[in-house]
Amino acid sequence: MSVATTPEEVLATCEDKMKKAIAATQHDMASVRTGRANPLLLERVVVDYYGTMTPISQAANVSVQGGQSLIIKPYDKGLLGPIEKAIAMSELNLPPNNDGEVIRLNIPPLTEDRRKEMVKLVKKMGEEGKVAIRNIRRDATSDLDKVQKEQNLSEDQLKDGKDSIQKLTDKYTAEIDKLVVEKEKDVMTV
Repeated sequence: MSVATTPEEVLATCEDKMKKAIAATQHDMASVRTGRANPLLLERVVVDYYGTMTPISQAANVSVQGGQSLIIKPYDKGLLGPIEKAIAMSELNLPPNNDGEVIRLNIPPLTEDRRKEMVKLVKKMGEEGKVAIRNIRRDATSDLDKVQKEQNLSEDQLKDGKDSIQKLTDKYTAEIDKLVVEKEKDVMTV
């Protein structure tokens, strides 16, 4: 990785990394159950596809039926058993129903206690996202200090750069807070 040579490059790199941290947080939150069927629930479940551990979404067509069921239709019928086993062994705690053609996953409504657990998980994911953003801020500030030493930037230029980094941090931290609130509302909606 090349070292940024101007304050503008440091800022651009910082913002790019923060956007990626937001995307990663959104991706993690998408896998949290809300009581409604969502193909992203299977995102972390992998199946042995001819010796390669492959996400189910790449080995089968996953669709929603009636809002409460997922239908998994493997591209290769020989994968019905392995996919069923992978789902049964996963942390989803959902029993797969194999009818010889497709696998059905019925998503039961969440209990109030389970919804509260999901909200805690969402908040934890949000906090992890904010930590990632703060780490990016720390690295960008350090890079800016290096640029200042190499190019003899004025104190004003250095301060302006650090202020810009803090504004980006505040912007993306607020975005994560917004994601947490939206997902919390989604989870708590019956």
